[in-house]
Amino acid sequence: LVSLFSRFPGGTSVLIWLLTWFEKNCLSEDCAADLRLHGKLLLSGSHLALGGVRNVSLNLTISNAGDDAYDTNIYFNFSREVHYINFLQREEKGISCMLVELDFLKCSIGFPFMRAQTKYHLSVLFDTSRLSGENETLLFLVHARSANPEHDSTLHDNTLELSIPLVHEVDTAITGVVSPTSFVYGNSVDRSRFVQLDDMECSFQPLNFTFQVINNGPSRLPGSTVDIRIPNRLAGNGADMFHIIDTQVSEGRGNCTRHRNPKPCTIPQDKESIFHTIFAFFTKSGRKVLDCDRPGRACLTISCSLSSQAKEEATSIDVRMLLNTEILQRDSSSVIQFVTRGHVQLDDRAVEVSTGLPEEISLVFEALHSQEPRGYVVGWIIAISLLVGILIFLLLAVLLWKMGFFRRHYREIIEAEKNRKDSDESWDWVQKSQ
Repeated sequence: LVSLFSRFPGGTSVLIWLLTWFEKNCLSEDCAADLRLHGKLLLSGSHLALGGVRNVSLNLTISNAGDDAYDTNIYFNFSREVHYINFLQREEKGISCMLVELDFLKCSIGFPFMRAQTKYHLSVLFDTSRLSGENETLLFLVHARSANPEHDSTLHDNTLELSIPLVHEVDTAITGVVSPTSFVYGNSVDRSRFVQLDDMECSFQPLNFTFQVINNGPSRLPGSTVDIRIPNRLAGNGADMFHIIDTQVSEGRGNCTRHRNPKPCTIPQDKESIFHTIFAFFTKSGRKVLDCDRPGRACLTISCSLSSQAKEEATSIDVRMLLNTEILQRDSSSVIQFVTRGHVQLDDRAVEVSTGLPEEISLVFEALHSQEPRGYVVGWIIAISLLVGILIFLLLAVLLWKMGFFRRHYREIIEAEKNRKDSDESWDWVQKSQ
């Protein structure tokens, strides 16, 4: 019922009543809609690899089991790190989408109204290449609503929460070098080739290790730990051989645990006899391998915590240390081989996708003995050699004396031999005379 009031010239007024009849074409008394929303994230795996997956698609189906729904819309809430690209509809049914804010999308369904007992399919595409990975899950909140009333009992299927775990998929590798790879030690080696610390008698061999951790992607490596293990003793109860001077991570992108040797200059005391020392020199042969992977080996461990690394980015670790050569000289091996190992351990948020690149490396350097004895050992070797020579000569002399070599009657033998020859000559003359 609509009333219209009109005023004509001369002061005449007319009130007109218009009566319009509307037909109510609803299945229910209140024309309530019943929107139902279903959907899933279209992804090949059970997680989203940061940096490896460039986009993700939301496949949605909206249906109306109630009366015609006027001004039906689907609303999307998502992270600001995700960017809306476009939408696709299976059939042309009047769907349109508009980005209201960076993290809010509105899609109109079948404007002006969505028919009863109809169903619409659409896919919404989002760009995920800029995800930082600060959150562990990517979440999409999807809600359907219309201008029609809807009963509370049917509102539970108007909302969807679609989420997927975010995972840093990385392929890490570690490389390294050691300098020098070998050196010679011993008493005949000039002490100027080694390093002497203040107020210390020991000669130290400087060693430089460089390890490099490389992230081959596809995701950013949120963090990692590098464990460097160095064999630190010749025997289980021996003295520590290494003294760390400095550890550095390139560009300050990490830090390493500090290990200090309280007694870097330890000179083992000679407790063996001189004969044991001489025997050890003559038996100094073969190769001794010091490896932390072997049981019972005492090792020095340096742990370095590294910050995040982008794809194809490398972080270097430099370790400078000194080796006490005085301890090496007490060993009976001519070659001592040190096997240093470095291993990369990933952050809990990262997953290793191995492509055959090594996650552990071993660096080998050798200590070579000069094979020249100490001065007092040389003196003892000469003295013992002379003594042994004299003893052998005396032994031979006694042996010959015992055999009667010095008691034979050479004069009688010579006279008898002479008489025999004279007798033979006389007999020959007699025979010739006859």
